[in-house]
Amino acid sequence: MKRVVSPHTLEELWQVLEELPKASLMAGGTDLLVHLRDKGRKVDLILLERIAEMQHLEQQDGELVIGAMVTHQQLLDSPIIKKHLPVLAQAVSGLGSPPIRHMATIGGNICSASPAGDSLPPLYLLEAKLVLKSKLTSRTVPIQEFILGPSQTVLAKGEILAEIRVPVPAPISTTEGISTYCKVGQRKALAISIVSMAACLEMESDGTVRVAKFAWGSVGSKVMVFPELDKYLFGKKLTDDSLRELGMMFARQVTPITDLRASAEHRRALVSNLPLKLLAEFKG
Repeated sequence: MKRVVSPHTLEELWQVLEELPKASLMAGGTDLLVHLRDKGRKVDLILLERIAEMQHLEQQDGELVIGAMVTHQQLLDSPIIKKHLPVLAQAVSGLGSPPIRHMATIGGNICSASPAGDSLPPLYLLEAKLVLKSKLTSRTVPIQEFILGPSQTVLAKGEILAEIRVPVPAPISTTEGISTYCKVGQRKALAISIVSMAACLEMESDGTVRVAKFAWGSVGSKVMVFPELDKYLFGKKLTDDSLRELGMMFARQVTPITDLRASAEHRRALVSNLPLKLLAEFKG
């Protein structure tokens, strides 16, 4: 490293960014440090972990507001996340090892903009909005518009992701609800996903689907959602036939690649079958 700076406030951060405009921002470092080591790069580093204004986690005005420097372990330990956003808690529970979860931050996971990022499908599903700040400006963008592709975001020079805002889901007035995150990797733990699926469903008292939402990771250049296909389950009961048909519909729309972890065809096959997991969830 050339120089490492650790500001304590956003005001200090803006000053440091003016002094070191080419520095890399570090929010946990579980991805960044590996990348710098592999590339053999020496850069100035600005650590964000001590900025208290980016560490809050609270409910206000119908939203859950999560500072970008909140760690995955803090998300798991939060009663309001467990209560209102269980699909997010489930996703981050399988992210890396305990030491990684204590270091990795939700802001870092988002800004890495990896199609395999574990927190991303739930955040797409939950219609999260991201607050981006610079010294002079603040703007809010939907997460779908923030990520442009692998490692590509709309962050401008001198701008940071400050917080994530998620609407508090309305209490389910129906008799049953399903909220789940499924991840397939090359091993059972500490694996980057080959395919991931986040799903939230609400059921009527007769077992038919009232609302269904899905988001898919590792099957395109960024997380993929298909609102029109989600409507297929409306008014239907969860059966092998209905979920297999939906899975095949999703498989025809995703755009996976072949890489060292899996072929494109294997990923499509997984997409076809993952919705069947919901049947087991519904049956308890």
